[in-house]
Amino acid sequence: METAIIITTVLLILFSILALYDGFYLHIFKYKLHNHPESKTEHYIHTIRAIFFPAILYFLFLKQDCTISFLIGIIIVFLDILVMSIDAYMEKDSREFMGGLPRWEYILHLFVNGFHFASIAVFLSIKLRYENNQIAILSDIVHYQNYKIFHTIVNNLLPGAILIAVLHLLLCIPKTRVRWNNLREKIQCC
Repeated sequence: METAIIITTVLLILFSILALYDGFYLHIFKYKLHNHPESKTEHYIHTIRAIFFPAILYFLFLKQDCTISFLIGIIIVFLDILVMSIDAYMEKDSREFMGGLPRWEYILHLFVNGFHFASIAVFLSIKLRYENNQIAILSDIVHYQNYKIFHTIVNNLLPGAILIAVLHLLLCIPKTRVRWNNLREKIQCC
């Protein structure tokens, strides 16, 4: 189980790095999807997923002593899969202003979502046990040797995930979107 905790931690870190590059740098900073009418729905979908991620971190990964929190986390994961499916379906049309989704970004999305859902799957292999013909939710994983590292990483990812979710939300509001665009125009590097 200790190895599985390390694998989950590494997958979460890889997901977070790639998601920050994709969700913040490409979608918000470079392509400014929130400014294009054909990408508005895609931005709303990204906002929902940006809100889901800190909720998954908290309810699924952090709250180890509460079965209700774990079940809430599982529900959010299923909702995230549904929203991701809608995002993938709509992405071709929402990127017409730039000639479609670049192939390399499509590949990036595969890795981002692969790392995201792989981290959840590996975590579930730690958290769930099949015994006596039923699935048991373990609450004692906090005693595993590498759990403290995992817990520290997740705790440190949470504030940044909340910040990205808030930024996505603010860009849905016309007034704050204009302020962000004015700030963005002052940066000429990327």
